[in-house]
Amino acid sequence: MAPHLIVSDLDGTLLGADHDLAELTIATLRELAAQGHQVALASGRHHIDMQPFRDRLEIDAHIISSNGAWTLGPQGQRVRSFYLREELAQALIRLPRAADVRLNLYRDDAWLIDQAAPALLGLHDATGFEYRIEAADEMHPQGIGKALYIGEPHYLAEIETAARELAADQLHITYSMINSLEIMAAGVNKGSAVQALLDDLQIPASRCLAFGDNLNDLEMLALAGEAHVMGNAHPQLSGLLSGAQVIGHHAETAVALHLRERFGLDA
Repeated sequence: MAPHLIVSDLDGTLLGADHDLAELTIATLRELAAQGHQVALASGRHHIDMQPFRDRLEIDAHIISSNGAWTLGPQGQRVRSFYLREELAQALIRLPRAADVRLNLYRDDAWLIDQAAPALLGLHDATGFEYRIEAADEMHPQGIGKALYIGEPHYLAEIETAARELAADQLHITYSMINSLEIMAAGVNKGSAVQALLDDLQIPASRCLAFGDNLNDLEMLALAGEAHVMGNAHPQLSGLLSGAQVIGHHAETAVALHLRERFGLDA
């Protein structure tokens, strides 16, 4: 069989309810890699936060992190990186926001947050990745791949409106969850990152299988020849895609089960 690119989001998709990889998922991706298929993990997470999952897979997986702001090769080498222009990053840092909204910045080597938010750390128990607290007025705008605002949806809607008024044509704005507003440079998204990876690998989009559950997966799913939306996905996602297949729930290893059937691993 010709090599395929299998690319999956992490939280709400490849990972279980515990935000970790199930043994069936690990075994499945190892079998597919052994058959010559390419595997990529594509997430809004920081690349440092993603590498422990690749290490556990023990395969040469590609990493697309921060919704495409960074792409790392199978040996962890930096392949591509895209940053917000400094003046835009500074403006995003200064945008007015409610006291309960947390501002996060992703740099090459760090996750910065404006105040402690212990509830966020549970998402990262499996990797041990932690934020570094830095007051907003002390945050520097250099080398920012992603700005992330976490808070109640109605507060995030106000920030989204302000960001679009600031520079809609210079920003890519999306949501990874209803309480997580994510902003990258224009043109930076999982879809453009996957297309660049397909070009590198000389694999056509028709041989790309993509799996996702939220709005930050939209461009990636629209690109893939075989698009898969999780049963637990954002309610608007499948309606924004034509031809995507809805599969099972992420807590029931639906990605692994679908891949095993698709590639006849249990035959």
